[in-house]
Amino acid sequence: MESFITWIETANEWLNGIVWGAPAMLLILGAGLLLSVLTRFPQFTHFVHALKNTIGRAFQKNTAAQGSISPFKAMCTALAASIGTGNIAGVSGAIAIGGPGAVFWMWLSALLGMCTKYSEVTLAIRYRERNAKGDWVGGPMYYIKNGLGRRWTWLARLFALLGGLACFGIGNMTQVNTIASTVNAAVARFVPTDAADQRLISLVVGVICAVIVAVVLLGGMTRIADVCALLVPAMAVLYIGAALAVIVIHAAALSAAFAAIFRGAFNPAAAAGGLAGVSIRTVIQKGVGRGIFSNEAGLGSAPMAHAAADVNHPVQQGLYGIFEVFMDTIVVCTVTALVVLLGNGVDTISYGVDTGAQLTINGFHSTFGGPLPALIVAVCLSMFALSTILSWGLYGVRCWEFLAGPRVTRIFLALFVVFVVIGSSIKLSLAWAIADTLNGLMAIPNLIALMLLSPVVAKLTREYFSSHRKL
Repeated sequence: MESFITWIETANEWLNGIVWGAPAMLLILGAGLLLSVLTRFPQFTHFVHALKNTIGRAFQKNTAAQGSISPFKAMCTALAASIGTGNIAGVSGAIAIGGPGAVFWMWLSALLGMCTKYSEVTLAIRYRERNAKGDWVGGPMYYIKNGLGRRWTWLARLFALLGGLACFGIGNMTQVNTIASTVNAAVARFVPTDAADQRLISLVVGVICAVIVAVVLLGGMTRIADVCALLVPAMAVLYIGAALAVIVIHAAALSAAFAAIFRGAFNPAAAAGGLAGVSIRTVIQKGVGRGIFSNEAGLGSAPMAHAAADVNHPVQQGLYGIFEVFMDTIVVCTVTALVVLLGNGVDTISYGVDTGAQLTINGFHSTFGGPLPALIVAVCLSMFALSTILSWGLYGVRCWEFLAGPRVTRIFLALFVVFVVIGSSIKLSLAWAIADTLNGLMAIPNLIALMLLSPVVAKLTREYFSSHRKL
């Protein structure tokens, strides 16, 4: 049995190296560049318009027709999945391994990723359809089937299968395990705990999360969207507010931090002494990889949430894709990076070792002191991870519904809830690795579809902005 597990680990490590390696990242960035050129860079030329028509309408009355949800709630559901543990622990790890320069490449991937996500969402609306309940459903499997034709159905089914499997790992067990670990760490700051206490806390966390997930997911798309529309703004305000406090208090070192980011992007050793052995390739790979993994641009997950939006034109919702990547990476990941660099000190970080969220916790500790930083990170990580579970529950429903019809969704939801409890109490190193690989594999059929359907995105973009200029 041990030899079989070792073989699985070795095979997955090899496949993961391909999926998240330099060629795959170049493919994702290349697709983003191609789409940007064909659509004339809407993430720059129409960025103000995107802000006005997305976050600018957040406080308007969010009503929607039967079988759909408001555009804002659709974006919150997608953001709930992308703003997750990677924004805290992932950014910290990218800096620890790749140095400050990784942040620059994270930004670059986001600038192209804005157009990739814009295109995904636009296509999701263009090729969506009604399911048996009368709800709007869409995503890569639908724009592959309806946009490329029936002969491409195999590719649509491949995407749905990969997404349906990935949701148990990247969108379930790994997330609840992060919640349990973080809660245990926070509790240990206040009272001493032993191994038995930690197992009990993990189990309690798993049961509580399972109950919440069951209640929300059984309420269907509308309830998921309602909960995400409450969770996402709350967790963003809480986390960004705490991060800004750190940034303001260490404002005197801001120029040095940004200097290290730009120097380290092309000359790692010039940014910090501990990076003498780090290559530019490592810096780029960590930065681009973290950006893609965080905002999910090109992976094809978010369009499944956006497809339910009540809009008149596909580009109207595509604009939310631009804002989504901006919020996830340019805002949330950047404030995390500054907390790490300012709170720990650019030249005092022990580079070369991925310590997860610890550098972020240390950054908050430099400002608040005591057990409060661990509590802040625990609350934020828990909210981020729980919202991710809810959104990926919806993604799983959509994938399995596409593969096997509506009857299978109840079975899927029951299994999904059970895996929440299981994931809270077991070691998940292999599960994390396999889920990471599956998540990356989802990008392949999606990117093929995006590039083949890029003329459609360009046409819809010209059509929308041409009519907008006439208003």
